[in-house]
Amino acid sequence: MSSLGIPSQSGSAVQPWDFAALTDPGRVRANNEDAVAFDAPLGLAILADGMGGYNGGEVASGMAIALLQASIGRWLAHAGPQANSRGVRRAMQAGVDEANLAILEAGVANVQLQGMGTTLVAAVFGPQRVVVGHVGDSRCYRLRGQSLEQLTRDHSLLQEQLDAGVLTLEQAARSPIRNLVTRAVGIERQVLLEMHEYDAEPGDLYLLCSDGLSEMVSDEQLFTVLLQDAALSQKATLLVSIANENGGRDNISVVLAQAAGVSAAPDVEVRV
Repeated sequence: MSSLGIPSQSGSAVQPWDFAALTDPGRVRANNEDAVAFDAPLGLAILADGMGGYNGGEVASGMAIALLQASIGRWLAHAGPQANSRGVRRAMQAGVDEANLAILEAGVANVQLQGMGTTLVAAVFGPQRVVVGHVGDSRCYRLRGQSLEQLTRDHSLLQEQLDAGVLTLEQAARSPIRNLVTRAVGIERQVLLEMHEYDAEPGDLYLLCSDGLSEMVSDEQLFTVLLQDAALSQKATLLVSIANENGGRDNISVVLAQAAGVSAAPDVEVRV
C-alpha cells in the first residue's frame, strides 16, 4: 500500500508542490459556470465545469467545489503525512458521492435548477504519488521532462465514437456533439469517479482544465506554454488569454500544480 506522504496542516512537512489557478467567463457567456480551488498545504486541487438550469451550472460547480474541498480536505488533514493512496481514493469517491446527492437533491427541490450537474477533475498531490480522478470532459495533463501526456479520457459521446473508430480526429474537431458528456456529477443517484495513480517526479507539471480551455487552445499552443520558463500564475494567465484570443466560446478554467525541482525542457513529445 503506497503512501502519498501528504503534508500536514501544521506546516511541519515540506510542501513539495506549487499551485496556481485561474477561471474566466470567456468572451461569449455572461456568467461563469466553472469553479476552481486548491489547498496547497494538503496538496488538493479541484476543478468543476457546471451545466444546466437557470444559473444551475454555476450552483452545481460551486456546490461540488465547496463540498469536495471540505470532505476530502478534512480527511487529508486527519490522515496527515501517513495518508495512503487507497485511503485517498476512498475519500475522493466518498466526497463525490456526497456532492452528487446534494446537487441532485437541490435540483429536485428547485424547479429552476432541475437538470443541473457538473463535470469534475480533482487531484491529490503527495511527494511520492499523485491520485487523479475525473467525471465528464474536464481534463488532466502532465508535463514530465520532454513529454506531455493527457492523463484523463473524456467521458463523452464523442470520445466513445472516437474509440469505436466511427469518427476520425479531424471529424471530431467539427462534430456537433462535442459537449455531450456521458457522465456527470448530480445527474443520477450514483456516479463513478474514474481514478488513476501516478509516481511523482521532480519537475512534474500537472494541468487541470475545463473544456473551455482544451477546445480553444491547440495542442501545440498548450504544450508550448507549459514548457515556458515562467511562474505558474503567468502560465495560467497566458493559457486563458490564448483561449480568449481563439474565440473564448466557453468558460475557461485552469489549475496548475508543479513539483519542486523544475528543469527546463527545450522540446516536447505530445501524447494524447
